[in-house]
Amino acid sequence: MYAISVLRSHGMCAPLLQQVIQSVVISKLTYAAPAWWGFSTSADRQRVETLLRRAARSGLWEFATTAEELVDDADERFFSKVRNCAHHVLEKFLPPTSDS
Repeated sequence: MYAISVLRSHGMCAPLLQQVIQSVVISKLTYAAPAWWGFSTSADRQRVETLLRRAARSGLWEFATTAEELVDDADERFFSKVRNCAHHVLEKFLPPTSDS
């Protein structure tokens, strides 16, 4: 969040700061989240929640979602991509689809 305060002090407007939060912070949090979230401790998860609350309190994150909801959404998007792409490298690990 330090870099965000630097951008704000240089006069970047709120909508652009929100875009920075979404495109940098949130994307980094959700990247590969299905793989690492299960190994995170409650303290790790609390730090992520604190980051999201600070961003919301400062007006930079307008979505009322928790970190767990973000990770669940990322997990669902990833699984959907694997399930719907016959040539995905992980598709062979899924059970065969039934035609019924």
